[in-house]
Amino acid sequence: MATFQEKLKWATHKLERVGIENPNIDAWYLLASVSTMTRSDYFLHSMDEMPESQSVVFQKFIERRVKHEPMQYIIGEQEFMGLNFLVNENVLIPRQDTEILVELVMKECNDKTVLDVCTGSGCIAISLAKLTDAKSVTALDISSKALELAAQNAKKNEVEVSFIQSNMFESVNQKYDVIVSNPPYIPTDVIKTLMPEVKDFEPMLALDGTEDGLKFYRILAQQSKDYLTKSGMVYFEIGCEQADDVCELLKENGYDSIKVTKDYANLNRVVSARLKDDR
Repeated sequence: MATFQEKLKWATHKLERVGIENPNIDAWYLLASVSTMTRSDYFLHSMDEMPESQSVVFQKFIERRVKHEPMQYIIGEQEFMGLNFLVNENVLIPRQDTEILVELVMKECNDKTVLDVCTGSGCIAISLAKLTDAKSVTALDISSKALELAAQNAKKNEVEVSFIQSNMFESVNQKYDVIVSNPPYIPTDVIKTLMPEVKDFEPMLALDGTEDGLKFYRILAQQSKDYLTKSGMVYFEIGCEQADDVCELLKENGYDSIKVTKDYANLNRVVSARLKDDR
């Protein structure tokens, strides 16, 4: 039997050999997940023998990470907006960049109806339902498996969100004050250049924005206006090089007050706009 310290050293070395970027951090998080240890617990008990049941699971976790499977899928969770979300291979892993999108929408959606298009894990819709006084929050996705997980996340976070299985707006039959979306936006040819954790494990359905990455922004710009109330707002997460194109699409389709917001790395991350009153 090996001690916790020995197991941690073994795992760190194993991850380091296959080029994992932060092997010591990943090894620790996987150990903590299996053992439920805090850092303080570890300092007190690092020389204790790791129970066999935990050791077996830990080794399986490390073997998965060696293959570059994302840590979040291995652990099955990811924090977003201070909330905890279940994640699996059917949904995109929530990212900090998307918190910028949520923070902007939070300022707009109190006492308003909100529609989240391409909801995935439900992190955007659920965060808005939990952290604001939105009148109602609805979320749609084409994937039934994604919606199943999103519904679990809504229950986990004790919020009420209405979920619709729909290919974009096909099954939507009402209007909303705010439409928010983090759609697939990576150009097809770019996906193969991404790190293995993304291109080999995250769902292609949630990544691929087709040839130029703009397919879903065209749909959003052209069709959102049919599902917005008067002077309704849209908020879209974008790839950092897509701001000009997405702004132009919105301008062509009757939106004004178009604004680009940068993320924490000072990269273009969100485009927002208001539907003109003179429809």
